[in-house]
Amino acid sequence: MTNGIQKLKTLISGEIYTDLLHKSIYATDASVYRKIPLGVAYPKNSSDIKILIEFAKNNNVTLIPRAAGTSLAGQCVGDGLIVDISKHFTKILAFNEHQKTITVQPGVIRDELNLFLKPFNLFFGPNTSTSNRCTIGGMVGNNSSGTTSIKYGVTRDKVIALKTILSDGSEVIFSELTTSEVNRKKIGNSLENSIYKTIFKELSNKETQQEIIKEFPKKSIHRRNNGYAVDQLLNYNLFGGKEDTLNLATLLTGSEGTLAFTTEITLRLDTLPPSKNIMVAAHFNSIQESMEAVVVAMKHNLYTCELMDKTILDCTKNNREQLKNRFFIEGDPKAILMLEICTETVAESDKLANNLIADLKNAQLGYAFPKLLNKDIDKALTLRKAGLGLLGNIIGDNKAVACIEDTAVTVNDLPDYISEFTEMMKKYNQEAVYYAHAGAGELHLRPILNLKKKEDVVLFRKITKETAQLVKKYGGSFSGEHGDGIVRAEFIPLMIGQNNYNLIKRIKQVFDPQHIFNKGKIVDAFPMDKNLRYEIDREEPEIETIQDFSDSLGILRATEKCNGSGDCRKPTSAGGVMCPSYRATKNEKDTTRARANALREFLTNATLKNKFNHKELYQVFDLCLSCKACANECPSNVDVAALKAEFLYQYQKENGASFRTKLFANNVKYNKLGSLFPLATNLLLNTSISKKIIGISTKRSIPKLSRTTLFKWYQKNKQRWSKNSYKNGEIYLFIDEFTNYYDVEIGIHAIELLTKLSYNVIISEHKESGRGFISKGFLDEAKEIANYNVNHFKNKITRKTPLVGIEPSAILTFRDEYLRLADDKENAKKIAQNTVTFEEFIKREFENNNISTQSFTTQKQTIKIHGHCQQKSLSSVEPTFKMLSIPKNYQVSIINSGCCGMAGSFGYEKEHYTISMTVGENSLFPKIRNIANNVIIAAPGTSCRHQIKDGTNRKSKHPISILKDALI
Repeated sequence: MTNGIQKLKTLISGEIYTDLLHKSIYATDASVYRKIPLGVAYPKNSSDIKILIEFAKNNNVTLIPRAAGTSLAGQCVGDGLIVDISKHFTKILAFNEHQKTITVQPGVIRDELNLFLKPFNLFFGPNTSTSNRCTIGGMVGNNSSGTTSIKYGVTRDKVIALKTILSDGSEVIFSELTTSEVNRKKIGNSLENSIYKTIFKELSNKETQQEIIKEFPKKSIHRRNNGYAVDQLLNYNLFGGKEDTLNLATLLTGSEGTLAFTTEITLRLDTLPPSKNIMVAAHFNSIQESMEAVVVAMKHNLYTCELMDKTILDCTKNNREQLKNRFFIEGDPKAILMLEICTETVAESDKLANNLIADLKNAQLGYAFPKLLNKDIDKALTLRKAGLGLLGNIIGDNKAVACIEDTAVTVNDLPDYISEFTEMMKKYNQEAVYYAHAGAGELHLRPILNLKKKEDVVLFRKITKETAQLVKKYGGSFSGEHGDGIVRAEFIPLMIGQNNYNLIKRIKQVFDPQHIFNKGKIVDAFPMDKNLRYEIDREEPEIETIQDFSDSLGILRATEKCNGSGDCRKPTSAGGVMCPSYRATKNEKDTTRARANALREFLTNATLKNKFNHKELYQVFDLCLSCKACANECPSNVDVAALKAEFLYQYQKENGASFRTKLFANNVKYNKLGSLFPLATNLLLNTSISKKIIGISTKRSIPKLSRTTLFKWYQKNKQRWSKNSYKNGEIYLFIDEFTNYYDVEIGIHAIELLTKLSYNVIISEHKESGRGFISKGFLDEAKEIANYNVNHFKNKITRKTPLVGIEPSAILTFRDEYLRLADDKENAKKIAQNTVTFEEFIKREFENNNISTQSFTTQKQTIKIHGHCQQKSLSSVEPTFKMLSIPKNYQVSIINSGCCGMAGSFGYEKEHYTISMTVGENSLFPKIRNIANNVIIAAPGTSCRHQIKDGTNRKSKHPISILKDALI
């Protein structure tokens, strides 16, 4: 097999990886399953896929199609060859505005497709919670639905044609055919001919038709995906229906890549919904009450009817990104229904919303009914969409497990079904999670289980089976939109009857006689309680760390918080920062998910005494910029920057650190020496030979040391303010290592600005922040600094005498890394609570009327702000906006930019230069270049300012300098 794989690598134009790292990160998806694959292929074209199919046939290997890898049922997990189409199959191939159709490759992302369609007033309707990274191919594979299905239907309703490669390597397009065309397709000896002959023979049988009608879910349930959609084919007139055409694309949609490999998808589009929408966020005191309300609400013409329960809502309290989206929540609801109405006018929408509220009140359902408009609707929907990932915030080994989360019944059956389900869960001492598509009769129900323990794995099966039986009782669908995968495929015979199951097995056999397509899914299923992500009843590995990961019950559980939801794969167009390295390379290896999964794999399974000592881990962390975006934007708050720092610390115990790494880590020590002769140092470091010796890209300009340090300047000049009266009190100004040696002028501006605003600025003999040590994994040194600074400031810093910082990445160590490093946790927390960025301080004082607009110029000025990544994650850019808006005629806006790409020393390192600049080009650089020359660019981060200069040749200023210049 090894020789075969090596030969295969030479035959395709794409890439194939069989290394341990790639196999580890592709061993899981967003489900509870884990299977180590044979390897991972990234085909570039259809020819590559044909070669992969031939290899699979000849070597008895199964091909597992994968895109974003967000499947919840285990569809993307297998021991064969993973075929990832998300990197290269990403083109829009054809678009017909008049006919409202579009043809795409399967790797096109759903939200990016709709960005393309928006200028034409069109969109692709199905809208999953993963829409900013899920692909059209994955949506076809699962027959995805999402929040809009009650109005726009499911993916199957939109598929016009599928261009596929069959198991014999032949290319076939499945599309709408007339009876005469079907008859012609039945003639011949090709695999395509055999498929049509088999389908026609099987479904022309009256007994088969009756068996399908009897056993499949009720026709009124539009979310239905148990097995293959043979029930939908009965709409064809020769199979007992009323339609004149047959389209086998209907059958392939929802088949999870088990019948053919799809390379092109033609979709039917819809006109964008009316723009004047109102969302009623109805609050309830119980789940049952909310279910009864669904029946009432669905009598109205709703575009959305989504549920969030208390478990989901409580998870949002611990997520920095989602906390701001809780603005509409009143009290402590057990459930909230998000009910959206759309019309052409605000008045009409408001009228219909009031009618809806009146009906709910008349039925005595609900206790609060806030109405949301405009961007507030988007915020609420973002909160709802984060539900899946937020469940990863449950600390410890008990998790909300996906196994029964895809059930669908009719809306009228929903209250009784949920009532019976709740009673069943009580029998198992379970309080399940309830959320999602209430208006479609589908709730994502999840039991809380510890799948590391045998008794809960037993319960995992029992609850799944009993729920399947309950769904069958109500004529429902056990797989509404998430697919059968591994977790539900076992129960297909129960859900559709044994005769129908035998039918779909025969269909699988004609399409794929050697089972080379996604083996173990839908038919001949893998056991649902085997091949789980965690070994059952294992002895939990004890991993010693220098950082304190007790907030996650240790570093291993910190990695296990990643549930595979794939938010880190969202493209630049989705906004935010996470994950800049993935956005630059489009490689799964460079996602937050891959880093967490790889570290989990090695910490769990490695046999070395130092479980961090693996080159594969070094590879997966290498392109992490430590931007901290994942700590904020990942719904599970997986903090890869903290994991990377710990990894580097542990890895370097065994392997040491390079000269360059030591140089960057000890930057304060060497800057102190260099500052004795700053002119000579600057001249020397900016020569090509110095850069080459150090390992810095010769294309970089090295920051220049100032002629003096800020500490020296302060000592020399502090008497200038000693006799002043400071009515606004005093603050401690933290002089970080970057401001002290490089950005002295900004530090002077900070002191002058604060004193002019009547604050007594105290600068004490503290140490640097330790940011360089932290980023390079020198955590013993970082810990020593953290302990010193905590001890130094513990009796100084209070609400009245806060610690104020200039450089975001430095001052925010007090609020972040020091809490993991410092021995004196109590005082570290107290200091953190009273540590603020300069902008946060000015904003607070302005809002407390201690700073007046009258102190600043009335001249007009336009300012654009680029926020520092760690500022965005651990603070916010909003205080910078507020601070720079104090001068009344300053027009300030925030650039919607991701990471600049510099990330401290990262962008200077010669092997990272290209990635660094690619990250900048993804978002920031083009926007900077489009800014007029008379507009001031504000950037709080020193690295950001240097990157902007190197990438666009534009000068940017620290907000402190901008506000200081505005003083009158």
